Amino acid sequence: MRSLLKVILIIGLCSASTFVLIQMTGIISIEKIEIWFNQIRNISPLYLGGFVILLMFIDLFISIPTLATVILAGHFMGYQYGALVAIIGLEIAGNTGYFLGRIFGDKILNFLLKDPEQRNELHSSFNQHGFVMILLSRAVPILPEVTTVIAGMSGMAYPKFLAAWSISIIPYCLFAAYAGSLSTINSPEPAIIVWAFLSSILWTGWYIFNRKRKAC
Repeated sequence: MRSLLKVILIIGLCSASTFVLIQMTGIISIEKIEIWFNQIRNISPLYLGGFVILLMFIDLFISIPTLATVILAGHFMGYQYGALVAIIGLEIAGNTGYFLGRIFGDKILNFLLKDPEQRNELHSSFNQHGFVMILLSRAVPILPEVTTVIAGMSGMAYPKFLAAWSISIIPYCLFAAYAGSLSTINSPEPAIIVWAFLSSILWTGWYIFNRKRKAC
């Protein structure tokens, strides 16, 4: 498990550096995303849907406030369409991460883990715990994108990955988009409640997962 955690930490730090850079430069923020939503919705709903999908895809490479974006999608596009475009975007991002891991995974792992035994340990650890890690990954920022890449690196079976990723993102997007559709600037309570609910569920899942893993 140490090798797996080491790789997660290194890739996570690389991704986190992009988040820090974005925050320092102010290129992307929740406020700016909301402004862009307001501007694009006056052009065409199709453009707005494409914009949401693009943001979800970009999140694979540059950390984007995903939950806030999905909530905004639900607010501006309505529950059904907001959830749909968010799910499509996250499916594209997740599959891209998986196949990038498949294609470049060996080179990256050989660079990060010089010892073949450590690489074998990573493969076995992720194949044992990876499904649950993907399911609960949205409890921690950046972790969802990292787990997609490691799933490809470790050779996780694609149907298994797709099932875990889909189970992870579909309820998440449905809840968040629904909260956004009920929220307004003057009444943001539904979004706040859903954010607290999703965070509590995911963190409880992580706690139970760690307890069982340590007990084994």
